Amino acid sequence: MHEDSPTLTARARDRVGSRYAKRSRDAGYLPAIVYGHGQDPLSVEFNAHEANLHFAKGERVFVMAVEGAKDELVLLQDLQFDHLGTEIIHADFRRVDLSERVEVTVPLEFVGNAKGLKAAGAVLTHPVTELHLECAVTNLPDVLEVDITDLGVDEMITAGQIKLPKETMKLLTPADTRVVSIFIKAEVEDSAEGGEVDSAASPEVITEKKEEKEGD
Repeated sequence: MHEDSPTLTARARDRVGSRYAKRSRDAGYLPAIVYGHGQDPLSVEFNAHEANLHFAKGERVFVMAVEGAKDELVLLQDLQFDHLGTEIIHADFRRVDLSERVEVTVPLEFVGNAKGLKAAGAVLTHPVTELHLECAVTNLPDVLEVDITDLGVDEMITAGQIKLPKETMKLLTPADTRVVSIFIKAEVEDSAEGGEVDSAASPEVITEKKEEKEGD
């Protein structure tokens, strides 16, 4: 087992279905399913408060200790929320081993004060907030830092430019995916008729080359 992985103590669920899952949640448990490695899926439940604390810390690899069964190393594969998107109502775990490579989604954390934001009207956008990677179970990163300190106006950082923590990690998100960029928001001027907004005004497109505009 992975010595750094927290343990979730679970018990098997004999009855499954939405009605029994609700009963489990009402009693303070979180229903879940464990699958993979050619074994039959196993329906379990464990203390919801304990599990939510681990999830909030970003933990994804656990030792699943099920009563009456051998401890297993599992990867948190998916969390299902209620219709309000606030309460976790179900979890999916996949059996893994320490030598296995897995595909995971890792959140991005933007650090630094971008120099381009000092310009008047500068706007920073980050349409991508996570990257899809392949890595060893033992090397799962909690977050990927993106330093935007040197990012200027009309510049961008793509997925392929983000340094991964280990060389053995493989980026699955297309390398040319725009992660973060800065552009100058177009100024909207009053029309000569007296204050009507020009609806055709639009922000400068990030993919346009500034030098081409200057040469017009």
